Amino acid sequence: MKTVSVRKAAVLGGGITGLTATFYLYRLAAERGERIEVTLYEGAARLGGRVNTLRRDGFVIERGPDSFLARKLPMVRLAEELGLDGLLVGTNPEAKKTYIARDGVLHPMPAGLNLGVPTNAEAFLQTGLLSEEGKRRALQETEIPASAGDGDETVGHFLERRFGREMVQRIFEPLLAGIHAGDLYGLGLEATFPQFRELEREYGSLIRGMREKSKAAAPAEAAAAAARSVGSAFLTFRTGLSTVVEALESRLREYGCEIRTSVRVTALDKADGALGRYTLRTDRGDEEQADAVIVALPASGIAELLAPHVDVSAMTNIRYVSVANVVFGYDAAGFGQPLDGSGFLVPRGEGRLITASTWTSSKWLHTAPEGKRLIRCYVGRAGDEAGVELSDDEMTAGVRRDLRDLIDLDAEPAFVEITRLRRSMPQYPVGHRDAVSAFLDPIQTSLPGVVTAGQPFGGVGLPDCVAQGRAAAEQLLEKLE
Repeated sequence: MKTVSVRKAAVLGGGITGLTATFYLYRLAAERGERIEVTLYEGAARLGGRVNTLRRDGFVIERGPDSFLARKLPMVRLAEELGLDGLLVGTNPEAKKTYIARDGVLHPMPAGLNLGVPTNAEAFLQTGLLSEEGKRRALQETEIPASAGDGDETVGHFLERRFGREMVQRIFEPLLAGIHAGDLYGLGLEATFPQFRELEREYGSLIRGMREKSKAAAPAEAAAAAARSVGSAFLTFRTGLSTVVEALESRLREYGCEIRTSVRVTALDKADGALGRYTLRTDRGDEEQADAVIVALPASGIAELLAPHVDVSAMTNIRYVSVANVVFGYDAAGFGQPLDGSGFLVPRGEGRLITASTWTSSKWLHTAPEGKRLIRCYVGRAGDEAGVELSDDEMTAGVRRDLRDLIDLDAEPAFVEITRLRRSMPQYPVGHRDAVSAFLDPIQTSLPGVVTAGQPFGGVGLPDCVAQGRAAAEQLLEKLE
């Protein structure tokens, strides 16, 4: 085994990307027979970023994301490496229905929708979510020619061209925009749903492409699900998503990592050496040295640190939207609602305070004790963030009013938990991918020992962040060599 001098690395950001990057720095360095010392800096008082589980009175309450896609394996593999795979759980197979509101009435989403694309024409024609004309126009997508150009465009314009405006407003907008709390006519296609463009190019139609992909993927996905013993499209941990954060923190402390919470790095300067030894200055007035640095921060934090060195317009052009989560806990006695699905979505045209609701204790059976119910509602989206700043009493009253109107729920909650996630949802504009490439190239020469990772570069889901973290660790170790 080769022996080298100890190299010092710094990781800025203690969210899931930064934690994963630090974990893999130690793991991969050990596999190479190398020694590394890492200091992890996090400006908040706690690690985990938006991942934040509250455990109270037998409830498991997520104040940030509540799950991840099972088919995206980086998160599953991380769980296995941390010995957490036995805690993975899927959604309740009896709670498959999801509803969308139209004119104050909840309609079940038609069978066969895949990211909103209707692959079962017979079921789609039965839905009450669209007019007869709107349904016919959507199914004509197979006859719409593929775009001749290769340039980026908004998700909304792309889908309207292929399926018609009513389909965008009634199905695609609540379903897809909810992932980003965004406006489909402001989100760039290449940075958010590039698979749509790929299907159009390969099959000439999203409907045809989704059908073919579904046939080809079914055996492989079934085998993967069987291997994990969880036949579910979404996964989480029985004890909440913070389980993985806690396990990572514990493992990093075992490795000897210095974890500095409530410390924000305010400046990064290149000191000396061909690789570039770096000086980090913190908001506490400290100066620290590192041979290489991983910057796993939101776009605004990356821009602040790197502005003296490179053009950061690709970061400053990303706007962030604020949202809030309102969680209600109930006693089953007197609740009076069957909760026969996973929840419902609310198109922006409905004019409601809430944008969606997850019937958490129905969708995830581990989240509430016997005899209890748990519901989570979402407030805020692009162009409609005022509700996030309502007082707790005003927000609670507004959300309860919407629940009463939409699902006839008037039961008094046993408790309410409100979490405001300000500037938490990135809005990737048209041309974002090209802008990011142009941003990253100069860093190779101006800051040869710096690696960037996180939401601005590889998607908003937890598996995407985990993949970014591991890739950043691999890049940094290559730079140190």
